[in-house]
Amino acid sequence: MKAAVVPALGAPLVIRDVPVPEPGPGQVLVRIETCGLCHTDIHAARGDWPVKPKIPLIPGHEGVGVIEALGPSLTAGRPLVAIGQRVALPWLGYACGHCRYCVAGWETYCTAPAYMGYTMDGGYAEHAVAWASHVVPVPDAISSMDASPLTCAGVTAYKGLKVANPRPGETAMVVGIGGLGHLGLQYARLFGARTVAVDMYDEKLELAAELGADHVVNARGDQQAELAALGGIDVALVTVPSPQAMRAAHAALNPNGRLVIVGLPSDNHLDLPIFETVLSGKSVIGSLVGTRNDVADCFEFHARGLTRVITESRRIEDVNECFDEVLAGKVPARLVFEF
Repeated sequence: MKAAVVPALGAPLVIRDVPVPEPGPGQVLVRIETCGLCHTDIHAARGDWPVKPKIPLIPGHEGVGVIEALGPSLTAGRPLVAIGQRVALPWLGYACGHCRYCVAGWETYCTAPAYMGYTMDGGYAEHAVAWASHVVPVPDAISSMDASPLTCAGVTAYKGLKVANPRPGETAMVVGIGGLGHLGLQYARLFGARTVAVDMYDEKLELAAELGADHVVNARGDQQAELAALGGIDVALVTVPSPQAMRAAHAALNPNGRLVIVGLPSDNHLDLPIFETVLSGKSVIGSLVGTRNDVADCFEFHARGLTRVITESRRIEDVNECFDEVLAGKVPARLVFEF
């Protein structure tokens, strides 16, 4: 099968013909139809984070495709999944199901996880192996092209807002109107909040306005003055891996405001003022993707016509050029590889 492979950390990806993997006990083999490009894939390929991925690595945790084979333990009795079923392969490739976080409904913080496209090979290939327990069925009403971004970008933005709990009458700001942010903006509207979109590119601010943002703010201008004139921010979802953007969002928070961080900067540090945080009761919340139920929620919203996914189709052979596009920061859509 054809696959895009990271041969060494920091090296360009190479297109290789590799054997089709075989599913083990509890696993399924999925023929990939689409796989979105997430900034995390770039971090993985470069080894930016303290915990390094497996090498060689096939990235991709927004894979969507059809189950072609079941592992041995799924062939007897009543399997959780079936051949011919279309499923998504999220970032959380596996969770143990019995640690304190799994049983409490916080499986993304499992103590013994496996991550698709990071600790296990992912969806930048014509086939991928996944754990049957953690694939998510894709409704017929959703195209694979749309389902791929919802599998990570969508659920990451949705869960970040869910833990911050924006309420009607509050103002929710989304910083970075890219693959995550354009969906986060729509979810904030579904929560009933007044929405503010912040970005430094005009085309992204135009997209935010088209998607229904109540206000758009250009980060290259006097962002703090504009946000203050709007009455401040109650919830800030920062989707970009920029400590500067995180600090600016924190400064704009009203008392009891909530800053939600989902982007992971490679330098791994963020300095925030303690006095302003304590005296104003501000919260800083880290949020890691979402659970299988959260992915299903995002699929349900989209199947009901409540969200719109902006995508651009790409060839896997152009993966390195696509990485450059994302790093340039001007792509207002989610790039999706079609197989």
